[in-house]
This record gives sequence, structure tokens and C-alpha cells, in this order.
Amino acid sequence: MKLIDLSHPLEHGQFNFAWDPKISIVPHNSISSIGYNITAISMSTHQGTHLDAPYHFYDDGKTIDLMSLEQFIGKASLVDLAPSGALEAGTPLTVEMFEPHAEKFTPGAKIIYRTGWDRMFGKPEFFSSFPTLTLKAAQWMADRKIGMLGMDTPTPSTSWKECHLILLGEGVEIVIVEALTHLEKLPGEFTFIGFPLNIKGRDGSPIRAVAMVEGQP
Repeated sequence: MKLIDLSHPLEHGQFNFAWDPKISIVPHNSISSIGYNITAISMSTHQGTHLDAPYHFYDDGKTIDLMSLEQFIGKASLVDLAPSGALEAGTPLTVEMFEPHAEKFTPGAKIIYRTGWDRMFGKPEFFSSFPTLTLKAAQWMADRKIGMLGMDTPTPSTSWKECHLILLGEGVEIVIVEALTHLEKLPGEFTFIGFPLNIKGRDGSPIRAVAMVEGQP
């Protein structure tokens, strides 16, 4: 068995969406000052590699603490939209791009798609020019009632509100996992592990996303 880290590290001053809280990771006390090291952290619930709960866009949607743990772990499938490379900035991710992989989009399925955009993490362009899921493609996935949708972009679509409303709506409630990395290391099938912090009554959480690959040293 091999474990593959799919998470970007969190760092002080890291880029994020312009309207989100800025991340601050600073020493609070040290061994020399108080006898131990301890750090103060302030950041968005959607900083770095993270997942969205339905409450993110629906006031009556499930909050992160009310979601089933089974939603964050299990067999997953990779849909590589840019084998051996990366998509161009702003590439529309259409139904036609996902249809060849339709057999993977079954009720409850955990799907992660790769565009190669994680190479831009740490640059402002990561949040402005990413390949973007069309609303028709989002509806195509919602209609198939998959359980989780992960990606290496900061959010599924530049039509961020409309896309989230489709994916997180009542009766759909797809777990959205954003800003994954190292997806080029994954086989077609693997076990995904990405538990959020147990934040009471809130909309999302950073995660340490990991792929567990069987049969590899």
C-alpha cells in the first residue's frame, strides 16, 4: 500500500480568493519565551485544499459537523482530462469531456478530475484563470447523483454561485473537494481519505486529502 498526499501545505500569507479572509500562521509563544512552541492560526474555512458542505450556499443545508463520515472516505475514480499535461487557462470543462467516463459517474460515486491546474498554486492566476466546469456539465453530474466531486482547481467554475447551487442543492448534496494536488500520481482507482475538522454549524473545512493506493510499495 502507498499513501499519496493530495494536499497543498498551508503557509502564512498564502494567496486565496480576494474576498476571503487572509491566512495568518504566526508564532504565539516559543520555548524560549514560555517553555513550548505554539502557533496562532486565522484563516478561511475554504483555505487551501478543503471541502464544501451544503451550508456553504444554502442556509438550510447541512453543516460540516452534520455530514456523514462515510462521505469523506472510500473508493474513488480519477478522470484525467489532461493526460501527461495540463489544460490551457480558462478551458471549458464540458459534458462531452466527461461522457467517455460516464460509467464512473454512478450514484454515490467519488470522482476526482484532473486538469493540471495545481501547477499554478501559489500564483494569483490560480484563482482567476482556471479551467472551468460548465453549468451543463455540473447538472450532468448532479443528475447522476454522485457523492463527491474533487478537482485540482480552486473552485469548480467561474460561475461559482450557480455551479455550487447545482452541486450542493437539496437531494443532490455532492461533497465538493477543491484545490487538490499531485493527481498525476494517481491510478484510475484508489481509496480517497479527506476528513474535515469537526467545526460546529459551519460551511466547510480545510482537509488533509490522501489517496491510498493498493499494490504499490
